[in-house]
Amino acid sequence: MSFSSIIVIAQAAPAGQPGGGSSTIIMMVLMMVMMYFILIRPQRKKQKEQETLQKALSAGDEVVTIGGAHGVVATVKEKTVVVKFAEGKVEFDRTAIALKKAKADEATLVDDKK
Repeated sequence: MSFSSIIVIAQAAPAGQPGGGSSTIIMMVLMMVMMYFILIRPQRKKQKEQETLQKALSAGDEVVTIGGAHGVVATVKEKTVVVKFAEGKVEFDRTAIALKKAKADEATLVDDKK
């Protein structure tokens, strides 16, 4: 729905005339529906993907933390993950893992599918 059609709907009946209140209510409902599909739904989808990623972590996965540190998961505990870096190991909450990097085998499979 384009912006100009929303303006036409909003100006269908002036507020002083009968039926003016119903078009205002329709306009408000349309705005709420648009806000849901533009803002709320994509954010929920991204949040669910992040939770799935954090639950699926296993030893040997290459990860990137929220702070940008790259490492390999050494051990996975209930609420934390121990990540091995070049100079040692650090324990993070699972929520501190931003993304899981694709392994070399997975990267070639993705490229072959294109």
